[in-house]
Amino acid sequence: MAKKKQQQFVCTECGEQHSKWSGKCDSCGAWSTLVEFFESSMPKNPKSGQGSELKFKSVQELASSKSKNKDRIKTGISDVDEVLGGGIVAASVNLISGEPGIGKSTLIMQIASAVASPNSQVLYVSGEESAEQVASRASRLNLLDKSSTKDSDSLGIVSSTSTDDIAATILKLKPTLAIIDSIQTMACSEVNSATGSISQVTNSTHILTQAAKSAGTALFIVGHVTKEGSLAGPKMLEHLVDVVLNLEGDRYGGFKILRAIKNRYGSTSEAGIFNMTDKGLEQVQNPSESLLAERQVTDGSIVFAAMEGTRPLLVEVQALVNRTNFGYPKRASSGFDLNRLNLLVAVLTRRTKLNLNDFDIYINVVGGIKLTEPAADLAVAMAIASAAKGLSLTQDLAVAGELGLSGEIRRIPNLPKREAEAKKLGFTGLLAPKPDSKSNFIQEAKSLREVLNTWFTAK
Repeated sequence: MAKKKQQQFVCTECGEQHSKWSGKCDSCGAWSTLVEFFESSMPKNPKSGQGSELKFKSVQELASSKSKNKDRIKTGISDVDEVLGGGIVAASVNLISGEPGIGKSTLIMQIASAVASPNSQVLYVSGEESAEQVASRASRLNLLDKSSTKDSDSLGIVSSTSTDDIAATILKLKPTLAIIDSIQTMACSEVNSATGSISQVTNSTHILTQAAKSAGTALFIVGHVTKEGSLAGPKMLEHLVDVVLNLEGDRYGGFKILRAIKNRYGSTSEAGIFNMTDKGLEQVQNPSESLLAERQVTDGSIVFAAMEGTRPLLVEVQALVNRTNFGYPKRASSGFDLNRLNLLVAVLTRRTKLNLNDFDIYINVVGGIKLTEPAADLAVAMAIASAAKGLSLTQDLAVAGELGLSGEIRRIPNLPKREAEAKKLGFTGLLAPKPDSKSNFIQEAKSLREVLNTWFTAK
């Protein structure tokens, strides 16, 4: 009689394993994050000498053979190549996640069509749709016409949810690129748990990774996200892959931004900006101009010189301040951290003459952009002050700066790039901390109180 596999519980936040279920993870302190997990069958105490001796190569041999895998696989989309660090690395495992309907399947279908050629075979495996439905999406995006001159067998589509069958196919065909859409639909026969469970997701990823590494195939895996916005499955899933990409934005409109959360082969500071059209995701050549095209110069509107990776981007930050009708004022934000907003409101109340204790405050970042860098502090604070007093800027300025708790404005990185972008869009200056080199375009900002007294005027 086969021995029953040991039951474990894994925290979806930190990946810590527990022998029994509890409401709180002892490692990270998160509540209601432990889910059932079955260990793979393997001997508990393997005898020494059972394995085979490993054959190794010297550092010189490995260095001399590095040139064989020097060339990366180009995706046909320059922004995606830049986020990946120059293209897809052969035999790498890439995980892409995003909310439902954000455009994950559209993006990977565009990548598959671009990579497929007589010398590069692509295997597209769908566990959610039939092969006919996948081909219909490719036809809708006009990708079949673009690849009409290519080898008809260069892009193969199959519908399957068997991890074992997919791994065997990859080992036999050894395609240049294999796409799994999505990992939550895959199941391996050795695990006796439901499809989409922690056990199935983790073990399926492990089996597919081994097959891709052995065949020299670059692997793209699509992953779902939870309602909280995090990747479905434990954190250990991110450690099993080489690259983790996240496609974010508003599914109903606005820009889509592709970021690398983890990248073993490049930087994680790059970002690709796209717009969804009837032909798929298209790169936005001048996102700043598109974001500011419908801007109205009024109180509560400030233009922030942001950075998306190494690319400067001008974003409009809007604020609305109304006297509250309830005992406790409301704070709400779209595209900006709510805790950071509360901190900036406290700084405004304490370090200036603004009394915001009886006002509802709403912040909106236009275009579905999410601001995470501290340099957005000054723009958000100025937008709130402008809306509260009905004031507007004396000049057409862009703004950037980090705000301290004493009301001082601290230095920020990449100031020359922000300055160049503001100049290109026709602004008369950039309100920012003192630059490292002298610039007539940058208007120095030392403190929040000084900025509000100097650069605002009544309408």
